[in-house]
Amino acid sequence: MFDMNKLGQAAQNASRILATTSTEKKNAALLAIADAIRKRKGEWLAANAEDIASAKASGMRLSLLDRLTLTESRIDSVVNGILEAVALPDPVGETLKTTTRPNGLRIVRKRVPLGVIGIIYEARPNVTVDAAVLCLKAGNACILRGGKEAISSNRCITGIMQEALASAGLPESAVSLITDTSRDSAKALMHLNQYIDVLIPRGGAGLIRTVVAESTVPVIRTGEGVCHIYVDETADLNMAASVLFNAKCSRPSVCNAVECVLVNSQIASAFFEKAIPLLDTKAVELRADARALSLLGDRAKAAAEEDWDTEYGDQILAVRIVDTLEEAIDFITLHGTQHSECIMTSSPESAEAFLNRIDAAAVYVNASTRFTDGGEFGLGAEIGISTQKLHARGPMGLEELTSYKYVVYGDGQIR
Repeated sequence: MFDMNKLGQAAQNASRILATTSTEKKNAALLAIADAIRKRKGEWLAANAEDIASAKASGMRLSLLDRLTLTESRIDSVVNGILEAVALPDPVGETLKTTTRPNGLRIVRKRVPLGVIGIIYEARPNVTVDAAVLCLKAGNACILRGGKEAISSNRCITGIMQEALASAGLPESAVSLITDTSRDSAKALMHLNQYIDVLIPRGGAGLIRTVVAESTVPVIRTGEGVCHIYVDETADLNMAASVLFNAKCSRPSVCNAVECVLVNSQIASAFFEKAIPLLDTKAVELRADARALSLLGDRAKAAAEEDWDTEYGDQILAVRIVDTLEEAIDFITLHGTQHSECIMTSSPESAEAFLNRIDAAAVYVNASTRFTDGGEFGLGAEIGISTQKLHARGPMGLEELTSYKYVVYGDGQIR
């Protein structure tokens, strides 16, 4: 069995060093990682090829295979993400508020690292780098537990990053990988309270719900995305069709892809005439309620009740006709996961009602849900999209990987 306590203790020791490491030294370590990935990308691609071969042999579906696959351009994007993180301001040490009390005490609230962050994720080897880089820049150590599908890729890139850290004078244990991909190792990580300060799951609904239910380490819930677009009766139908196509088809395997479109009954037929030809170019499967099915005919199949709550991660779209904005809001409230929701409308009043009443991390008017992303929001890379309300919500960048403490200055005050 993997020695989780030894790993946790090493990460905790590393976190204490990182907490007082200068911005310059952290940036130097990140640049060393970026340089090492550039020079050794062939190794990472070769390891990834092993994972892809195993995944294909086991029958992994194409959308998940896309998440697993590395390419030269995707690795270049990973490196660019590191360079963007280097350019971002270091949040650690920032003074958030200063108060001087009547007794002369000066109370300062400052940003500090969270400490040790555990991350459980599935078949996305780029997450290994994104998570490590953001944790490091914010002064945290991280313990990574990826899925078995990406184990060769993750072993390779973790080794590359650890060597780069050592070359920059930081402890290798600042970034650790759990190489045991059994359920036992995941459960052990969820109960490593003495060493881990927070646990972040990234993946499908099943993984996230399991971690939330079983972990005794505090959890930041991320990534579960049953996202909706509501097309109201005043929408520009060409714009709405274009936005829906992008939100569903640009990368269907990610959490900010739309899974369900709600269409106002007054414009449903006209909207389908605009949208279906676009969706046909990607052979999107439609699962429709009875009213939509009567318009779509053989182009769709009847939706089952579970379709309204399913994160497909694939070229599948649930379709439902509604009569009013109220009905759309009620449906999203019942079936959404508080990730990203959109209204397509030309009515300022409808837009305002939607924005005010939809409870989600990101709410859009006339734009694709695919923009819910740390880079697109100007945060640099992200460690996940938080769908909860405590501590962090939405794309989690550097600031969201910090906490704060009170520093109190006195000159002998007593109470």
